[in-house]
Amino acid sequence: ETNTLPFHPFEMQQGDILRMEKEHQVLKEQLKEAQEKYEQLENRNSEEISAFQELLKKCVEETKVSRSELDWLHQDLEIKVKKWQQEKKENQENLKALRNTAKKHSDVRNRYLKTIDEKEKQYNEYLNTYLETSNMFASDKVKLEELIKKSEDDCQELVKRAVKAEISVLKNWKETQVCKLGGIAANAETNLKTLKSLSSSASAVPNLKSQIESWEIFISNIKKQQEKVKAEYEEKVERVKNGERNCLSKPETADLPSP
Repeated sequence: ETNTLPFHPFEMQQGDILRMEKEHQVLKEQLKEAQEKYEQLENRNSEEISAFQELLKKCVEETKVSRSELDWLHQDLEIKVKKWQQEKKENQENLKALRNTAKKHSDVRNRYLKTIDEKEKQYNEYLNTYLETSNMFASDKVKLEELIKKSEDDCQELVKRAVKAEISVLKNWKETQVCKLGGIAANAETNLKTLKSLSSSASAVPNLKSQIESWEIFISNIKKQQEKVKAEYEEKVERVKNGERNCLSKPETADLPSP
């Protein structure tokens, strides 16, 4: 995740820490240069003093050197010594200022490091809490997944039982209606046989032929309706097997009036 917390109190503006570190580095380099310059000046001035002292000794030893030249050398030496002392004083002041600035930045850096350590400890605490919570949620997730799997298995088993029950009901309804229609067809065939036996006798009833035809048509319609009922119920059974729901209903059958 991206950290979107504000930089306060660590930075008044974004990049203050980096800017301070850069300034601290620049000041360290300036301090180093000042120290090197101071050492160079000190070495140079030491060499100059030694040279002048040697020159002074030589001038004293050499009695032919005039007093005026000696005074001039002393004056020149004093001027250079004062100049060196002034430069030394300035360098010492600059060095002191640089050290104070470096100490100030070091204190600020130490304060920021302390704050960072505290925040890091707090972050580790939050991280540990998150990991514990995450592990707990992962355990609960596993339990829920197992429960869901068991529920799905139970649901599949119940669906199979429901499908089996619906198929059984549809088959019973089919057999009931087919048997009912078969009974009607059997009675109609009995009546048809009776009519046909009457038609073969000498004293035949008038219009008997039309009645026989009516009963034959009626029997044919009953058998067609039987086939239709079988086909409709078998279609519903196949739909139930294919997973379709709300198929548990009796198909509408027209009532055929007997002749």
